[in-house]
Amino acid sequence: MDKPQGWTSHDVVGRMRRIAGTRKVGHAGTLDPMATGVLVVGINKATRLLTYIVGTSKTYTATIRLGESTVTDDAEGEVTATRTTTGITEDAIRAGVAALTGEIQQVPSSVSAIKVNGERAYARVRSGEEVKLAARPVTIHRFEVHEIRRVRAGEAGETAGEAVDVDVTVECSSGTYIRALARDLGEALGVGGHLTALRRTQVGPYTLDQAHTLEELAEKLDVLEMSDAARALMPNRELSEAETTEISFGRRIAAGTGAGTPDAATADKPAAAFAPDGTLVALLADAGSYAKPVLVFAPDNEKHGNAKQGNGKQAGQ
Repeated sequence: MDKPQGWTSHDVVGRMRRIAGTRKVGHAGTLDPMATGVLVVGINKATRLLTYIVGTSKTYTATIRLGESTVTDDAEGEVTATRTTTGITEDAIRAGVAALTGEIQQVPSSVSAIKVNGERAYARVRSGEEVKLAARPVTIHRFEVHEIRRVRAGEAGETAGEAVDVDVTVECSSGTYIRALARDLGEALGVGGHLTALRRTQVGPYTLDQAHTLEELAEKLDVLEMSDAARALMPNRELSEAETTEISFGRRIAAGTGAGTPDAATADKPAAAFAPDGTLVALLADAGSYAKPVLVFAPDNEKHGNAKQGNGKQAGQ
């Protein structure tokens, strides 16, 4: 779905439970309330696929403001410092972006949802505690600058200064914080920085073109069939009738090579195994000369809302 601004991912799940008429709803990867864009939601049996989506790469469009730092590293937090950007050149910005591309060590924002001794980091910050998180490896596959422009910054009634807004696209590994990229770019340039806009355009194989708004889903629960979702996400294996029968009882079959792997990031995923009629039967993991089921999907008898039900396949991804 296309998450609206101002909603938490938890808010979206709650709304989807009412729309779909089921408690069994989950999401694959949190988006901050300020952010909009692709949030993959699973309904009923499709929630079992979500764990394989969480670790996929993501793509975002964003605007970074240089010259201002905030407590949250985004526009929702209080401005903590303002510095002049007069000497910042386009070449310096592009060099800073290049230095943050590839495999890097990133310190997550202190107001992230990462747990510190069992409590969310953002909760500790809000209670007045200073939180310092450890750096972690992330991969920035693409960090592309689209436009650089000078803007007036500062609240109404204050003396406004000049900041620099940078529109970018970032394609990155799971676990990357885009607002931390904004912060680190600003610090590398000596002027501070934060995120003013963020839109997620892709999660793994799922794109914004496939997404629906909450209003659209409330009118018609138009979902991606679970078989189609798994086919796009994982290596594929087509089963014979005999293999389908064996797998449906949880038995192992001869190992096989999955085809149609979307990208290298899926190489460690189990294969999605399909019956001759195209129905998703199971997720299979090779173990030597055999393939054993990781998950087996029983024939579907669940119904919810006005979701599509076709050929016995579970609608819900």
